Amino acid sequence: MKKTPALLAAISAAAFAVNAHAVTKWDLPSAYPASNLHTQTLEQFVKDVKTLSGGELDITLHSNASLYKAPEIKRAVQGNQAQIGEILLTNYANEDPIYALDGLPFLATGYEASWKLYQAQKELLNKKLEAQGMTLLYTVAWPPQGIFANKDIKTVDDLKGVKWRAYSPVTARIAELVGAQPVTIQQSELAQAMATGVVDAFMTSGSTGWDTKTYEYIKKFYDTQAWLPKNAVIMNKKAFDSLDEKSKKAVLQAGADAEKRGWALSEEKTQWYLDNLAKNGMEIVKPSAELMSGLDKVGDTMLTEWIERSGSDGKQVIDAYRAAK
Repeated sequence: MKKTPALLAAISAAAFAVNAHAVTKWDLPSAYPASNLHTQTLEQFVKDVKTLSGGELDITLHSNASLYKAPEIKRAVQGNQAQIGEILLTNYANEDPIYALDGLPFLATGYEASWKLYQAQKELLNKKLEAQGMTLLYTVAWPPQGIFANKDIKTVDDLKGVKWRAYSPVTARIAELVGAQPVTIQQSELAQAMATGVVDAFMTSGSTGWDTKTYEYIKKFYDTQAWLPKNAVIMNKKAFDSLDEKSKKAVLQAGADAEKRGWALSEEKTQWYLDNLAKNGMEIVKPSAELMSGLDKVGDTMLTEWIERSGSDGKQVIDAYRAAK
């Protein structure tokens, strides 16, 4: 039978429809801007998944809290409104102690120590996520946390009464222990909060300081290197399980590559952030021994509280971490 142009067009359209149907689409919400190291890691991850899956899995990255705000992302992934998402673990510290662990001051203060802490907590962390229908794909640490403030801070007593940005239950607890006034502000809202005087001090990384142009409002950064919180990329387990084998392998391989690349990028950019904050008028201050001593006591208090809340599971994690140090 001779194929007419109309028949050929119909066949072509049908083939296109089949191919289009074969593409699985996922949404990936993130809370940080395109300039952020975590977003840059996600952008490459998305490209890698598409390449490795042969185009069968297409992930759309929604950065800068454009799809969901930071505290909403975990619930969105759990409910499969988003199939994959990036969360800051410490945002969920009130939900379970395991999410608070890498936000405890001076428990793990460098990249090597933070990686060992991650290895010690990974099994329990994934167990908690899987109980809620999710699974852990990878993590990336933030650069070390310091204190941004305009005032001189020589001891923790100098933090009393300051309007302190709290982006998680952990940072809110620090505020309580040093006598500051915690104000909950997510990163996407931070520049406006500084401009309007809602906050005048906070602990975060040089990365956040750079992304939010903190140097336009605050002129001192106390380089305490207090902790390295982690972002985690998590997936809805049913969404992952429903993928074909090629796409599953693509996600796992791209995730492993992203983790390795992300940790290296975070460490590499730590000094870059501080140098560029300084170039823009920020004074990088070495904290006094008295300030560090006071913050150490805050860390000891919070670790004791954490072990009490987390019970035997938490003790096993801390014991494993200390054994690896």
